[in-house]
Amino acid sequence: MRSLLFVPGDSEKKLEKAFGAGADVVIVDLEDSIAPQNKALARDIAARFITKHRHQTRSAIYVRINDLSTDLTDDDLAALVPAKPLGIMLPKSNSGQDVQHLSAKLRVHEAESGLPDGVIKILPIITETAAGGLTAATYAKTSARLVGITWGAEDLSAAIGARTARDENGRYTDVFRFARTMTILAAAAAEVAAIDTVFPSFRDLAGFEAECAEAERDGFTGKMAIHPSQVPVINAAFTPSTEAVKHSLAIVQAFEAAGNPGVVGIGGKMYDRPHLKLAERLLARARAAGISA
Repeated sequence: MRSLLFVPGDSEKKLEKAFGAGADVVIVDLEDSIAPQNKALARDIAARFITKHRHQTRSAIYVRINDLSTDLTDDDLAALVPAKPLGIMLPKSNSGQDVQHLSAKLRVHEAESGLPDGVIKILPIITETAAGGLTAATYAKTSARLVGITWGAEDLSAAIGARTARDENGRYTDVFRFARTMTILAAAAAEVAAIDTVFPSFRDLAGFEAECAEAERDGFTGKMAIHPSQVPVINAAFTPSTEAVKHSLAIVQAFEAAGNPGVVGIGGKMYDRPHLKLAERLLARARAAGISA
């Protein structure tokens, strides 16, 4: 999962465009981009569109449902699980317990739809509430459905009363840097993908490229998008370069040739076990992106 593109679930035109945008994941949204009076309509349009067009896109299909504190979650799942999405995005997740709660609901809906138990995965947004930002460590070993962890700044701003998430230079302020950091650590602890949040200024591609580069540098393996124009930028930023793949392969091969010792030397530089683990992670990302080592 490098690129994850949001698209409102109540517009067939936008759904069609998103399905052809080349994103690794299309997130059909039933939450923030849908007005309260259009929720039922969005469920109907999204379910029919996914069922009809799922085989016409290379993108994996996820659905962002309304959060568990609303009375909309069960209706979302009842309408969309029969359409067989690959995953569910859970907004405003307060802890790993919310993932377990959603997993239990999915198990029932999968059975009712004739789907294998556990086939639908879960991707929670863990920092959209104050409580969620303090429980990042609770996601490890919560559910086999958990495939990644991501974060959000806009809802967190509203939750804590922050006028803005960024300073005058466009950098996240302390609270939001904390949320970002906890997301990376939570994903690493749970051994799942760390997905960076959206960049709202979709016309600022230079700023977006810079933020993607920083996210990849810091350990994120993908990023969410709000506009199709952002997808190729994300895919480029989170696809390992040929040079990086060759270097990582050389590290792995050196350890194997030496009988997997604690340290190896390559070109006059020493590499230890953490370097090996990092190389293996990069090669795994390259394989997922279709790059052969």
